[in-house]
This record gives sequence, C-alpha cells and structure tokens, in this order.
Amino acid sequence: MATGFYKVPKTINEPVIAYAKNSKERKNLLAMYKKMYKEQIDVPLYIGSEEIRTGETISMHPPHDHKHTVGVYHTAEKKHIEKAVKTALEAREKWANMPWESRAAIFLKAADLLAGPFRDKMNAATMIAQSKNVMQSEIDAVAELCDFFRFNVQFMTQIYQDQPISSEGIWNRMEYRALEGFIYAITPFNFTSIAGNLSAAPALMGNVIIWKPARSQVYSAQVIMEIFKAAGLTDGVSNKVTCNSSMITEVILDDPNFAGVHFTGSTPVFNSFWEQIGRNVNSGKYKSYPRIVGETGGKDFVWMHNTANANQVATALSRGAFEYQGQKCSAASRAYIPKSKWKDVRKFLEADLKSMKMGSPDDTSNFINAVIDNRAFNKLSKFIEQAKKDKDAEVIIGGNYDDKKGYFIEPTVILTDNPKYETMCTELFGPILTIFVYEDNDWKSVLELLDNTSPYALTGAIYSGDRYVIDYATNALENSAGNFYINDKPTGAVVGQQPFGGARGSGTNDKAGSVWNLLRWVNNRTIKETFNSPLDYRYPFLEK
Repeated sequence: MATGFYKVPKTINEPVIAYAKNSKERKNLLAMYKKMYKEQIDVPLYIGSEEIRTGETISMHPPHDHKHTVGVYHTAEKKHIEKAVKTALEAREKWANMPWESRAAIFLKAADLLAGPFRDKMNAATMIAQSKNVMQSEIDAVAELCDFFRFNVQFMTQIYQDQPISSEGIWNRMEYRALEGFIYAITPFNFTSIAGNLSAAPALMGNVIIWKPARSQVYSAQVIMEIFKAAGLTDGVSNKVTCNSSMITEVILDDPNFAGVHFTGSTPVFNSFWEQIGRNVNSGKYKSYPRIVGETGGKDFVWMHNTANANQVATALSRGAFEYQGQKCSAASRAYIPKSKWKDVRKFLEADLKSMKMGSPDDTSNFINAVIDNRAFNKLSKFIEQAKKDKDAEVIIGGNYDDKKGYFIEPTVILTDNPKYETMCTELFGPILTIFVYEDNDWKSVLELLDNTSPYALTGAIYSGDRYVIDYATNALENSAGNFYINDKPTGAVVGQQPFGGARGSGTNDKAGSVWNLLRWVNNRTIKETFNSPLDYRYPFLEK
C-alpha cells in the first residue's frame, strides 16, 4: 500500500559510448562479440515461469556470414500459444493490481542492468544477428532501449497525475487501469529497442503480453528476456514465443480476451490485422474494442532548396540513407535536389560513399554491413538491376552486390528524371537512394509533388537557408511526415526529445516514447465520490 506521493528519479538520456580506438569499452565489446560468435545458443519459448524447448528448431546465422551458425531457436505449436494466453490472463490480476511504483522499479532496474552488466552482451547480440556496426547498435540496443524504460516510467507518472477538478462536497478522481485482456506485441528485426519497448510499454501500465519477435531478431530478444528476468519482471507478464506468423495471429486475434496489438512491421500485414479485427468486432467476439497501435512503412524524403549548404545535404544523405544499410523505417530513400546545387551535392556524396568500408561489424572501420537476409538481398538486387535497364533511371554510384559470404549490397544511388519512378515511390528498406533533380524555380510545385508521391508519412527532412522558404515548406508538408526535420537528416529520433511515429500509410502515429503511446494501454475509470448525499429528489425550481 502506498504511503506517499512518490517521485521517480530524474530522467536523462542514456549517454552513448563512442568506442574510440584503444578504449577499454571497445576492447571489452569486441571480446564479448568474439566469445558469443563462437558459442551455440539454444533459445526457448518463455511462457510464465517455463522455458519450453519444443525440439522444432530454426538455426540462426549472422547476415554478414550466413554459413556460420550461432545457435537455434525453438518454434511453438498452436497449443503453446493457447497456453501463453492462459498463462498471461492468470498473471494479469496480480500484475494489474501491483502498485505502480513496484512496476516502475522493475523497468528502472532493467534500464540500469542494460546500461551496466548487460551492455556488451546486448550490443554483441545485435551486431552478430542483425549485422549492426558498433555505433548503430550502441545507439539502438542500449541507449534508446534504456531511454524507453526510464522515460516511460516518467510518462506514466505524468498520466497518473492528470486528475479532474472537484467541486464543493465532491471528490472526482481518474483511475488508469490496465486493459481487460492481453496485448499482442509484434516486433521487427531492425531495432532491438523497438522490440524491447513494444513488449514493455503496455506491461508498465499493468497489461500482460504475448510477444512475437521477428525471426531475425531472436538473438537480441533472448537478451531482453534475460534482462526482464534479472530485473524481477513477474512470470507470465511477458510471454515470448516464436512461431509461424499466420498461426499465432489466428489464435490471438480470435480470442475474446484480445485487448490490443502493439505492432511495428509492414503496412500490408498491419492492414490485414485491421481487417480481421474488424470482422471479429462486428461478430461480437471481443469483450471490448481492441486498441490497434502500429508503426508501419515509410518512403522518407530529403528536400533541398537552393539556399541550402550542399555539403550538409550530402552528409544528411550519406548518413540518413546508408546507416544500418538503409534498414530503418526512417531512412532517407528519395531526395529532391535543385539543379543549381546538384553538381556540388553529387561531388560530396560520391566522396562520402567512396570512403565507406563494407564488411563484418567486428571490424569497427566498417560503416556498411550486410542486409538482414536472402529475401532482402534478392529484392534489393532486383531493383538495382532494373534501374540499370530502365531509360528513365541511371545508377550513378554503387550498384554492386555479393552474397557469397554475407548479404552485402553496396550503397547505391539512382538518378531519375521521372519523379514517379518506382524507387521514388516504393519502400525498399535497403541501401538504395533515388534522386530527382528539379529546376530551381519549381521548388513550390516540387513540394506538392513530394507530398503526393508516396502513401506514407513517417519522416522527412527539408534543407534551406531561407526562413520564409522553411516556413512555406513546413506548412506545405504538414501531412507528409510524423517526424519532420529542418536542416537535419530524417533519422535518429531520440526518446524524450522527438516522439516517433507517422500517419497515412505509416501507422497510427501514437508516438513511441511518449505519454500518447502509454495512454493507449490504459482503460480510464472516472470515480465521483459525494460526501453528503441528497435526501430529497426535489430541486428548488419545483417550488411555487
């Protein structure tokens, strides 16, 4: 029972370690990488207090060395999913009624464990299985995930403190309860932090979770579960299962206790959830309307005005398009450059890409690593080959690829004179940037073109040295990006600073890492207490 109005520790963003040459941090991390690379891990299902090994396994291979095996993970059958749902619902009553400060303490401890004893292990797992270089992993798997855990605790207290006013003789209160049922968390391969947050944010608010990580992120998901266990997360609150996607979705979405989905992935998959949930709502299957929260695709842009600095724009393209091989939902994928600036932008961009090394993450001089798997490799290489054939496109930088040892795609720049060329419109999710060069005086119409080219609205960046142009473009593109950047690349949102999410075909824009996301996982109850109840039904207006 609470005996005080508790203040949580002041929240600041987790510092990012630089891993400089000859530093102790770099030596320790690379030693951990080498150790884990040689090991063979055996990843079970986590249902309640049980670690279940079904014997039906899938092997895990680093994308940059796909013939090497680092372990296996076990896959679930339908009965295991049904057991996970039952276990979660059994755990719900105690967890939902646990004092908020106790739930907060668990996730604050998880952040400290991640920042401390688990830091090297989490980074190494992400580098090995998701082929992230040292810095990309540190920013994602450690710093951002720590921020999610800590800032979400702060946001939770802000929500709880938001209370209605009371009039004389009445006390009005707002109660923020967990949703009735369980949450289905579906997480992607590209950000370890997203995997941790999607499974943790609803749990912080008192909900129980069935968590299905992406098959290519199972290694770092295992480390997240180890952190949850070490932090004292109650058994049954987060149940991690790996299995056939259609099977688990059918079981989960057909359960009357399904209360919501927390999703990051492709737009078509998310749309299929809406469709199935809608049918089930119409048939009266659920106890309540499920919360549908998702961040999906993106076709993110960089737009340049002729008053902008060419070197700055080229740097934004080099980082924004090619960090983590462009496998970010926020990655710069299309750019609009004024004709008068194109020569300089191209010169700086070519110099940047020529200097980028590509290879395994354990060589810290490699800026570029492998794309996630053979499906991504085959898809991306086909787009590159098609661009080499098409008359309205030209591969001007890069364009090479090789999958003999790892799934390596060279950073590639396509120049097109067709602003609706396929790679200007289609989400590729890889190290391919398409550029359209426009006449300087057409900048206003190009903003309109940009806005109408893609069904997505996740991130976007504009570059200009003219404040009037900045204001015009900001208003013209108000619906084009949920995260909008002025004179900065369209990637790198920081928890607590730039809440993340987009609209249109990019999702529900519920802003991960903010009060707006956490509010989706509570069921509000207004309580009115009257201290001196009336004894007569008659009102004064009835008197003659």
